[in-house]
Amino acid sequence: MEVRGQIVDTALGWIGLALTDAGLRYLSLPRPTAEEAEVQLSLANVAKPASSEETKDLVDQLQSYALGEPVDFTVELDPPPATPFLREVWDATMQIPRGETRSYGWLAASVGLPRAARAVGLAMQRNPLPIIVPCHRVVAWDGKLGGYGGGLDLKRKLLQLEGVYQSR
Repeated sequence: MEVRGQIVDTALGWIGLALTDAGLRYLSLPRPTAEEAEVQLSLANVAKPASSEETKDLVDQLQSYALGEPVDFTVELDPPPATPFLREVWDATMQIPRGETRSYGWLAASVGLPRAARAVGLAMQRNPLPIIVPCHRVVAWDGKLGGYGGGLDLKRKLLQLEGVYQSR
């Protein structure tokens, strides 16, 4: 299946996206430079550039999100192959409303495995579609941010955009 890619400039930074005919395969976290986003995008085995026509709606939505506007992402998703557990956790993560957080333990319980909080954390690390699968909304049991692939500053910033934390 041919994978097409594009780098998008947003108020949060440069985001790489990769699409197949079935939908969005990969989305990178925002990076400070286009070159860094390109490196991240190379992990998705992009064969050629995506057309601006096929990405217009998603690009508009990502740019609006980065400005703090509420966005309902409408893109079809085609994540890379994953275990049923990973897919179930990612699907449950997509149910966390904007402006709210849930704990790793809560998410584990929501997929029927209340003792699997650490496994949920690993599922968050493997999330190929951050922002759309909002792993930044998953926090530790005590409300602390926990970990994040883009660093805690980015996690805090994403949550601030959604009204969860006030700027300090």
